[in-house]
Amino acid sequence: MMQIWLLELLKGAGKLFLHPLIYYFVFLAGLLGISRVKRERKNFHVRAKDALYELRQLFPLGLLIGLILSIITVATGLVIPFAAVLLTGVFMLLFSLVSRVRVLSPAYAVGAAFFVLTYVAGKSWDIPLIGTYFESLEDKVYPSVAILLALLMIGEGILISRNGSKGTSPKLAKSKRGQTVGVHEAKRLWMLPVFLLIPGEILEPPFAWWPVFEMGDNLYSLMLVPFGIGFQQQIQGMLPKEAVRRYGGQVLGVGLLVFVIAVAGYWYPIASIAAAAAAIIGREGIALVQRMRDDNRPFYFAKQNHGVMILGIIPGSPAERMELQVGELITKVNGSAVNDEQSLYEALQRNGAHCKLEVLDTNGQIRFVQRALYEGDHHELGILFVQDEKKWDSAAV
Repeated sequence: MMQIWLLELLKGAGKLFLHPLIYYFVFLAGLLGISRVKRERKNFHVRAKDALYELRQLFPLGLLIGLILSIITVATGLVIPFAAVLLTGVFMLLFSLVSRVRVLSPAYAVGAAFFVLTYVAGKSWDIPLIGTYFESLEDKVYPSVAILLALLMIGEGILISRNGSKGTSPKLAKSKRGQTVGVHEAKRLWMLPVFLLIPGEILEPPFAWWPVFEMGDNLYSLMLVPFGIGFQQQIQGMLPKEAVRRYGGQVLGVGLLVFVIAVAGYWYPIASIAAAAAAIIGREGIALVQRMRDDNRPFYFAKQNHGVMILGIIPGSPAERMELQVGELITKVNGSAVNDEQSLYEALQRNGAHCKLEVLDTNGQIRFVQRALYEGDHHELGILFVQDEKKWDSAAV
């Protein structure tokens, strides 16, 4: 029995590399990186992070969360019809064609798949190649799909909270009054591979209580399915890390609520429908409320009269090694007060070999940092900031 399980695990993992979406997600992540670099170079004539940054974020944390979710789904015997896997893949592909990557949230793709599955179950569909997967469906609601949706939303909330705030991208924009202001954009794609139990083939239940969510006969197979999770948020009225973590906490909260409702669907099928609807409405509501609240806040990264606001830090630069942070305000350079690009540059030139900064941190506390500057140091300090009007071509110091 153990050998059969090991073999199925290997076969299920191998099926991941046959899934076309895994390569499509790699392509999308690379595309996000390229478009970000082009925009940053347009705004600052230098990129904040390299074009492969989004691609490097695609797998690591998603693999860990996917492993945890796989243990849960397999241990509880959460059986997912293959038709649901097919429909989810189709909706992920279709939603990825929309300009906003956030619609790749499982709330939309798996939620849409759930409702289509509920509609087509028990009906005869003459669809070439895949019609047999829909003909085998029973005329009922599938609570297991609603529970999977809730688990994926919980994983999404953790991903946003833990990884979404890393490497947010600075950009320049125009306020309603036509002033140049700074904003931060978080745009990320993760891949979350999860082992799913699919009805049919070879695996027999190892325990009397397994699977909890029985479907059809008692034979199952394992498949490692890649779920894409997209996230997009533009932040203008608060620090990026704080805003993104708050967003992730809200998604996690909705996911937990959906999970509680979805579990009730095992006894009351209508609860499964309510869970899927709550996931879609809740996820869209979070995005809408966040956007409305942020629009009503003043711009955090607006030009200051008593210092230079740090909009971004170039990796590997002296500014990063001096542990300067986004959102901090540089008030003095080498003893001279600064309030714009010109005064900052002139103060740096007074002592080309050494730099001493007076910084007002995000808690309103003053601190002093200093460092020797060497020839070849990237962009002097490596700071991106909001500069004077009509000077978008010189925003890095």
